[in-house]
Amino acid sequence: MGTNEFPRGFTFGVATAAYQVEGHIENDWSEWERQGKCKDPNHRCGRGVDHWNLFDHDVQLAKEVGSGAFRISLEWARIEPVRGQVDEAAVDQYRQRLLRMKDAGIRPVVTLHHFTHPQWFHRETPWHEPSSVVEFRRYARICARILKGLDALVITFNEPMVLLLGGYIQGVIPPGLTDGHKSMLALGNIARSHVAAREEILRECGRCEVGISQNMLAFRPDRWWHPLDRALTRLAFDNYNHAFHRALTDGELRIQMPGLASTRQRIEGGRDSVDFMGINYYTRAHLRFVPKPPFLQFQYRDVHNRGLTDIGWEDYSEGFSHLLVELHQKYGKPIWVTENGIDDRQGDRRPQYLYNHWSQMLSAVRQGADVRGYLYWSLMDNFEWLEGWGPRFGLYSVDFETLERRATPACHYFRRVAQSGVLVEPGRVLEPSKSEEPMAAVATSSAAL
Repeated sequence: MGTNEFPRGFTFGVATAAYQVEGHIENDWSEWERQGKCKDPNHRCGRGVDHWNLFDHDVQLAKEVGSGAFRISLEWARIEPVRGQVDEAAVDQYRQRLLRMKDAGIRPVVTLHHFTHPQWFHRETPWHEPSSVVEFRRYARICARILKGLDALVITFNEPMVLLLGGYIQGVIPPGLTDGHKSMLALGNIARSHVAAREEILRECGRCEVGISQNMLAFRPDRWWHPLDRALTRLAFDNYNHAFHRALTDGELRIQMPGLASTRQRIEGGRDSVDFMGINYYTRAHLRFVPKPPFLQFQYRDVHNRGLTDIGWEDYSEGFSHLLVELHQKYGKPIWVTENGIDDRQGDRRPQYLYNHWSQMLSAVRQGADVRGYLYWSLMDNFEWLEGWGPRFGLYSVDFETLERRATPACHYFRRVAQSGVLVEPGRVLEPSKSEEPMAAVATSSAAL
């Protein structure tokens, strides 16, 4: 393998999440929006980008850019809108869609839980209660029926630490709590729910790869000379990046966040309960100690004068290789990059961003990291949670009025590298002829009329 060649069998693909794209979902996030709790209180996900009706068209868009895998999520609120009442039509729809994706030559990567919950969940069986594990097992049993025979890569939970910090400590996303004790109970039950879900999937689907997607950050002390900034950075690396991974490899959840929350819990069945390590990587955070709760500030600094991304994050590709190598050294398992991308509202920075991060990924591979695949976030522009309709992460831009998808300059570059398996600089890739241009126009959608 040359220094600019990806390993044989390496998979390029794209990622989405149900609530952000499907449209017309009633769940805890739609309730949150109606309460005006997005950064723009007037933003609503609503019809999303109508992926529910345009699914086959969007799969074709993924294929046009050379995707061998497509990450979607199943929406629990669509499958079980009322506790104990399964919408069998929704179950069948998800299964048929995934079968068509597989028939199109694209491997399904399926997330069971991507932040959202049915509206009954937080009221009746919240994560800090043991009943949550029972409910998630039952939901996973339904999901296993959808996944049977598909050879899907299965992600039980997306970014559990983001859910924990945002929903249980900062209170800025559902369920909106600020309770350190409950946060630790919740995280333990989420880890147990992963174990339960994996058992149900393996029971129904047989041989199947099951893991999680963990958001991982590069961290740096805001003041190199300050011992407390340095201590915070060490704690962040251990707690944020590795506590949940560790719970599912050695079976013990250990977190120490002085002044906020701490725990040490045995996770029955947690030892060696992931088949791959999933990483979502976007940026680096600079940490500063402050003498009042929560005792830290984090900010993004443009250290290398590359310009912050449009969402305000540092463009720091070097952290990507460091974290991939760290995952390899700590756990020795196959790695999937389940998200990586840039908010690029003008559409001109994405090709160079991809080149820089792919270069760092290949550097990690040369150092021994067993990276199996890379999924770009996202196939198309979508509703970005608290940020609403502002960010533009898509390989395809979306006109949110007409729902028309348009290829960005990154589409051709992504396709060139994905199909050849060879990394070249963006400037060396010729612009496509009209006959080669990726599919862009939106299919007819009643939601666009």
